[in-house]
Amino acid sequence: MRTPFIAGNWKMNLNHNEAIKFIDDISYKFENKNNIRIAVCPPFTSLRSVILVLEDEMAKNPNMIIKTGAQNMYFEEKGAFTGEISPEMLKALGVEYVIIGHSERRELFEETDELINKKLKAAFKHELKPILCIGEPLKIREEGKAQEYTLGQLEKDLNDIPESELNNLTIAYEPIWAIGTGRTATPQDANEMCKAIRQKISKLYNDKCAQNLIIQYGGSVKPSNAKELMSMPDIDGALVGGASINVDDFLAIINY
Repeated sequence: MRTPFIAGNWKMNLNHNEAIKFIDDISYKFENKNNIRIAVCPPFTSLRSVILVLEDEMAKNPNMIIKTGAQNMYFEEKGAFTGEISPEMLKALGVEYVIIGHSERRELFEETDELINKKLKAAFKHELKPILCIGEPLKIREEGKAQEYTLGQLEKDLNDIPESELNNLTIAYEPIWAIGTGRTATPQDANEMCKAIRQKISKLYNDKCAQNLIIQYGGSVKPSNAKELMSMPDIDGALVGGASINVDDFLAIINY
């Protein structure tokens, strides 16, 4: 059975002081009624603060297990790459997860599938667990090409990734038109795409890999729609944006 996985992508929000307060507040109210995996992905400047505070809080409350992820990384280990962060740096901090290929990276910073593939390989090499984001823009969905587009991303991104690494991979289906817009794919539409992703993994690898793969949905996930989304058979969790920086909203999603 697949264990649901809720990850909060804080994006460019919460400085390190605000991040510490967020973890303090969530620790005070924390419940995990569903016994699911949880991660938070702060900005780089808050990563170490979050990791240290979480270590303290989890020592006091063994029932609270929250992992830490980064929002991005570069594929090189070191060098003259001003402003970039290497997988080695993340690993040394104690980061476990890293978001790769978020639509905002693809759209705003023109990251290609070739670059994302290099990042995935670097993450696996350094024993980081990538959350690979894929999804279509509105125009592509309106043209009836959503699956073709999204599954095409998946195949290119996983080029030459061995089967042995899939145990450490999470796929996040994030329709671009639903990110930060308040619009959400219907649970049925979201599940249809997640099912298609699982079927594609079965073709690229095998059915066992497909059935074990964690596939999240992301795109305006909030307390009011989390339960319905998570009830779908091929949706195994959520990559949460705006609601993940509100303590009560994030806890409500965790306890959907």
